[in-house]
Amino acid sequence: MTSVNTAIQLITREEAERGASARGATCSPALASGPWEYDLAEALAGIPAYGPGASSLDSAPAATPRQGQLPEEYKLASDEELDARILAAKERLGDRAVILGHFYQRDEVVKYADFVGDSFQLANAALTRPDAEAIVFCGVHFMAETADILSTPEQAVILPNLAAGCSMADMADTDSVEECWEQLEELFGTEPDDAGRVPVIPVTYMNSSAALKAFCGRNGGIVCTSSNAKTVLEWAFERGQRVLFFPDQHLGRNTAKALGVPLEQMPMWNPRKELGGNDQQTLLDSRVILWHGFCSVHKRFNVGQIEKARQEYPGVKVIVHPECPMEVVDAADSAGSTDFIKKAIAAATEPTTFAIGTEINMVNRLAAENPQHTIFCLDPVICPCSTMYRIHPGYLAWVLEELVEGRIVNRIAVDDDVQDNAKIALERMLAAKPL
Repeated sequence: MTSVNTAIQLITREEAERGASARGATCSPALASGPWEYDLAEALAGIPAYGPGASSLDSAPAATPRQGQLPEEYKLASDEELDARILAAKERLGDRAVILGHFYQRDEVVKYADFVGDSFQLANAALTRPDAEAIVFCGVHFMAETADILSTPEQAVILPNLAAGCSMADMADTDSVEECWEQLEELFGTEPDDAGRVPVIPVTYMNSSAALKAFCGRNGGIVCTSSNAKTVLEWAFERGQRVLFFPDQHLGRNTAKALGVPLEQMPMWNPRKELGGNDQQTLLDSRVILWHGFCSVHKRFNVGQIEKARQEYPGVKVIVHPECPMEVVDAADSAGSTDFIKKAIAAATEPTTFAIGTEINMVNRLAAENPQHTIFCLDPVICPCSTMYRIHPGYLAWVLEELVEGRIVNRIAVDDDVQDNAKIALERMLAAKPL
């Protein structure tokens, strides 16, 4: 099976030559270009953007990190040359560096990773290599921040392309959340009820900035992942009368609904409106206040795709990520984290057809690793995560060869005061283990 990147190159080439492709469709021909092309375009325009792919239409904040120009030798290098240079640098660095690769990374990057997993698995994997001088995180910005928080002060965390951010994480900024918190405290007060539960507990998804993790740490809150969101919400309900959940509305809604919270008790908070666009009574009656954020990858999945899969493949097993909209999760056979999806496929003892609702690079890799099954992505259009796709072997070769020469580039460092409070929220998460 060809990689997602190879498929995009073939589709784009055929479309250019014939005006149509026999191999499928991609959401943007710009995906076939090296990420340095849109690094340059952003620099010339002076406007930050997430790049082509699922988040291309999302608005990037002015403070979005930008990547400087990659040296020409890495742009011009062939795939074979980059492969040789990365392997040589890895050999020279040995145990001095550890490379982490997220499930959603392109195959051409993941193959060099010492550990592959979701964001939290990779942050924990880094803890197993305390002697490594550098942690090269092939993922996105908030993941590298979490690795820096959990690693030792002596370790340098490196993000190969600084522009690999996360549009969902950017949908909840510190100022907006602080302003929301002030309005909620004014409405609810701060005194606990007779059961000792405070009016509201903040819960942030792992897909958020270190500053928002620190906000939760300061305010009695906690971090959650897609695999332990249920346990974290139960933890929060034991301590609070209601929860402020950010930045992903869909994970919050799907998890709370599974716990029996009625939809009418889950109002949405729009940070651009007074009281989030709600009246006071709606908020007073709430159990979970959902932030107006979402994942652009998982927002692409819809019920029509599931219905089509069931028509074409009777008996198909549909598994989606809980960042998908509620109606998609309800229509699927099951929903869970990337690790849940991987384990569900591994547990199938008989040849099975799986339709998967998550990022295309992971789905494609699962299909290649499990040839006994028929595995395909619910979305027929190849549209990878825009920001994950900004990590390219050229950037990996560059940061590794700089390390060989004793230079650290693209270091992600979280301020000490932010680290301290963020670690409190992360440690609460670690203690809240699923049963």
